[in-house]
Amino acid sequence: MDVPVPRFSVIVPAYQVQAYLHECLDSVLSQSYPDLELIVVDDCSPDACGEIADEFAERDPRVRAVHLPRNEGLGPARNAGMERATGDYLVFLDGDDTLAPHALRSIADRIKETGEPDVLVYDYARAYATGETVRNQAAAHLTEQGPAPFRLADRPGLLKLLMVAWNKAVRREFAERRGFAFPSGHYEDTPWSYPVLMAAESLATLDRVCVHYRQGRRGSILRTPSERHLDVFAQYDRLFAYVESDPELARWRPVLFRRMADHLVTVFTRPDRLPRSLRAEFVRRARVHCRRYRVPGTPVPPAVRLRHTLLRLGLRRTYEALRLVSALRRRTLKGSAKLLGTARTAALRLHYRIQRRLPLRADRAVFAADDGRGYGGDPGALEEAFRTFAPHVGTAWAAAPAHHHTVPAGTRRLTPDTAAYWTALARSRYLVHHTGLDAGLVKRRGQVVIQTQAGTPLQHLGLDLREHPAAALGTDLGRLLETADTWDHVISANRHSTLTWERVHPGRYTTLEYGRPRTDVFQRATAADVARLRETLGVPEGTVALLYAPAYRDYRRTQRAGLDLERVVTRLGPRFMVLALAHPRHGGPLTTVRHDRIVDVTGHPSVEKLCLASDALITDYSDLVFDYAGLDRPIVVHADEPEVFEAACGTYVDLRSFPPGAVACDEDELIGVLAGGQWCGPRSDRLRAAFRERFCPYDDGRVAERVVRRVVLGETELPPVVPPAERRPAPPSPALGLARAGGLPSAVRSGPPLATVPQPAGPRTVTDSL
Repeated sequence: MDVPVPRFSVIVPAYQVQAYLHECLDSVLSQSYPDLELIVVDDCSPDACGEIADEFAERDPRVRAVHLPRNEGLGPARNAGMERATGDYLVFLDGDDTLAPHALRSIADRIKETGEPDVLVYDYARAYATGETVRNQAAAHLTEQGPAPFRLADRPGLLKLLMVAWNKAVRREFAERRGFAFPSGHYEDTPWSYPVLMAAESLATLDRVCVHYRQGRRGSILRTPSERHLDVFAQYDRLFAYVESDPELARWRPVLFRRMADHLVTVFTRPDRLPRSLRAEFVRRARVHCRRYRVPGTPVPPAVRLRHTLLRLGLRRTYEALRLVSALRRRTLKGSAKLLGTARTAALRLHYRIQRRLPLRADRAVFAADDGRGYGGDPGALEEAFRTFAPHVGTAWAAAPAHHHTVPAGTRRLTPDTAAYWTALARSRYLVHHTGLDAGLVKRRGQVVIQTQAGTPLQHLGLDLREHPAAALGTDLGRLLETADTWDHVISANRHSTLTWERVHPGRYTTLEYGRPRTDVFQRATAADVARLRETLGVPEGTVALLYAPAYRDYRRTQRAGLDLERVVTRLGPRFMVLALAHPRHGGPLTTVRHDRIVDVTGHPSVEKLCLASDALITDYSDLVFDYAGLDRPIVVHADEPEVFEAACGTYVDLRSFPPGAVACDEDELIGVLAGGQWCGPRSDRLRAAFRERFCPYDDGRVAERVVRRVVLGETELPPVVPPAERRPAPPSPALGLARAGGLPSAVRSGPPLATVPQPAGPRTVTDSL
């Protein structure tokens, strides 16, 4: 009986990584692409790595545990895994690192797309203990643009990448035929990775982070001072011996020499590599190697040439003296900058105190959004209403210089923490913000502070965060209560928001339950506006644009998208595309995959315009769901891990029992909802209508006008509210109308079993303006 050959053999050597091995192995076995074998090589580890490997092997038949009789090092441990591998492709992963979600699926798809290359090179991100992940700075070399597969001569920039085994998938038959094996000793990746790239007859790249490379782990090879770091010289001897064995490889000698010299400099300058007693010996050996393998006449930048020359001449003391001078210069500049910053802060505080003694300007108003962001949101809608209905009041917007281009021409631009900024805060009568203008703000008698909130609350906030420490991380509740005492008016979108806000942010303010100002544009926009926005974003005519906007998960150390967007658009077919919008705290885009039907809109200056350009919203627990309901377009709730989210963050509204549309609990169910048409069917329309009645009762396009008339003009007779059923929001694109009529191709409308829709249980950057 033939035994099926797995697509991937994932080889994990394990030595003294018991604290991280569970996470590493789970990241492999939980991949959405299950066609794999996992070979865990216990390199005679003195901790529990061997037992952990056995435990995983007992519960998953895809896992094989290999126990070496003695500790042989990373290279031989990988060789032991290679000897037992049966998969089409070899994938290496260190025991303290992890595979990114859906990494193997992306690798498999790219391998198939590029015709089964000998080697596929993919990207990684450095993962820090704080939860921050930073992508490789040389990721530009992994672009998928251009022909593929290719030879190294076509893309020599690949040699500038980190030379490690775990950023490549290598065809097993190719590796066995060429006899590639890892040597013993430290830096074993060097004489393996370079030859693999040079010998490959076909190469391809995947522009996606597939590995999270753990940083700062104590006890790791690269953070342990040892004489074993002298192994680097033997490894480069092996590399150049391989080059000399084939005359056709001589062309790579200059670039390999430069990479060697840079690597030797890195080892020498890192304080956690070489013991002090070995530094002189290291420089002596470096001098020998630089003289032995140098290629005269090779062009090198001056700074690099100086480092290489000092190594080649063995001038260790000169090199260390220059390093000391450079470090002293940097420290001096840093100290000077700190002193200047302190003096500047003191001067600005004095300036603000003086300005507070001058009369208020009743004809001035200052607006700002969170963290100095650009123009928009509720403050932006109110600023526009000030200019329209109270033109006697001059308006100013505070934003970082990078966002000044988003501010309208008739509005003054302020840069936070400047003299003009503090003057405006001290002397303007109206101050408008949705979180808080500045920690140093002192409210004067006669000033009017308008707090716009951050939308209808879905997650717990304010005083309720005391029950959710993960979500409350960094929140100063005492400071929050002090700030609430400075508010004069709080704008509320609905009764739910009013009752929640007054309880969790108690204060002496007046609540203006008038609606959400930023939704006014939904009622004013025309079909031409929508078409222009879609064209600017690159949405093809006739394509359904899905806005995917997941919530930020405070409880996750590493943020990740809950959906494999590439798989979603592939399953749905060419008539669908995704506009991926990450939360501002996400720290980057939702996906690093480059796909012509996935557009990263995270840096877009206007969420409202993204809503107008889209045909439907996909979200989990984002409060954007309340605003989007006012647009009266389909909403699909992707309710993954609801119990975990509820326990960590808390929710005021259960979107599963009172949904704005179809609900899917996992990715396949979501694809079924979209492919089957439930997302835009009559039942979803009825659910959304009930949701709008409850959470969008005032969003008729005149919310900001009512606020200005009440607060600035002092009017008590305000424009009547148009009921939700009688409103006419911006018309959707023709693609949505076609989908509602069942006009999508049958291939697109097919899919896995459809999700059930519950019944209600109770009450790229666009700069154009609309």
